[in-house]
Amino acid sequence: MQEVARRAKVSVGTVSNVLNDSNAVSSQLLRRVQQAMRDLNYHPNNHARSLKSRRSSVIGIVISDITNPFFPLVLRGVESAIVQHGYMLTIFNTDDDLERERQIFSLLRTHRVDGMLAVVAPNPANNVSHIVQAIDMGIPVVCLDRTPPGLNVDAVVVDNIRGAAMCVRHLVGLGHRKIGIINGSSWLQTARDRYKGYEMVLGEANIKIERDLVREGDFRFESGYKMTKDLLLSHSHPTALFVSNGTMGLGALQAFNELAIRCPDQVALAIFDEVPGGRMLRPSITSVVQPAYDLGVKAGELLLSRLTNKAGLSGPVTITLQAELIIGESTTGSGRAASATGAGRSSSRGKVVRPKK
Repeated sequence: MQEVARRAKVSVGTVSNVLNDSNAVSSQLLRRVQQAMRDLNYHPNNHARSLKSRRSSVIGIVISDITNPFFPLVLRGVESAIVQHGYMLTIFNTDDDLERERQIFSLLRTHRVDGMLAVVAPNPANNVSHIVQAIDMGIPVVCLDRTPPGLNVDAVVVDNIRGAAMCVRHLVGLGHRKIGIINGSSWLQTARDRYKGYEMVLGEANIKIERDLVREGDFRFESGYKMTKDLLLSHSHPTALFVSNGTMGLGALQAFNELAIRCPDQVALAIFDEVPGGRMLRPSITSVVQPAYDLGVKAGELLLSRLTNKAGLSGPVTITLQAELIIGESTTGSGRAASATGAGRSSSRGKVVRPKK
């Protein structure tokens, strides 16, 4: 630090302020110190700094299923928000296993991370003691995408009810009255909210919910495949199917292919989440697109505001983002499946539907 100070012609205290991201340094001095650090190839010893400051400059993020294409985009958003402030992100995957989540929280507490972000696992017993313990230790926690039951905590979520409602309303508008749903675990708030959107729109249209058209999976490929196959082979015969996440949606597409179901001529398909390559598939997929990257950015920024207390936040904050409906050929197509129930050919192919404010 003394060498950097001499080269930049500043005090050691100014170098220290730069390293600690202090606002007390003018932009001119900041540039001089940063240039001196580059010239000398200087890298601070973060381990030594953490021992002195009792801060690790590490943020832990707990993801429920890293193979879900939605979450890498979330991670990119988090990373872009926090790395520029000198934090390192360490990532853990739980596979939606609550016990694994507890173990990871314990590990992160032991290593005294500065903050945590979490996509929580299904929690049938509503036991959130591991999250409470972290908060009681002074470690701020922000939940992403899902909120833990019975705990008021900082969270960044998507308006799942409105997103699902837009999608199901689109199917109803095409004339469908037998609309099946492949949903995630009812222990998760996201699944319950997406079902509420489905239920709400059918109620508005005076369409009675047929329990034979409702299937509950676990937001994973295999359950989407099995539940879709089971539903399409049943006597219920839906004319449209709403799948409540992208990974299950991929499983549904495999079931459609294996059963040689023509989409949308025999059964229309809409998916909550953007399916990778969904725009290039034929038919292109109607999907509810979540702002995954923005979700990560907002969660990272909210956590940073807790760490710095610059925003002057008091109680827990919930930030709710809106999804968009992208209408593809998997629901509009030739219109035959819809016309069988009274709707004609749709001209809304490729249209983006945004929620009304």
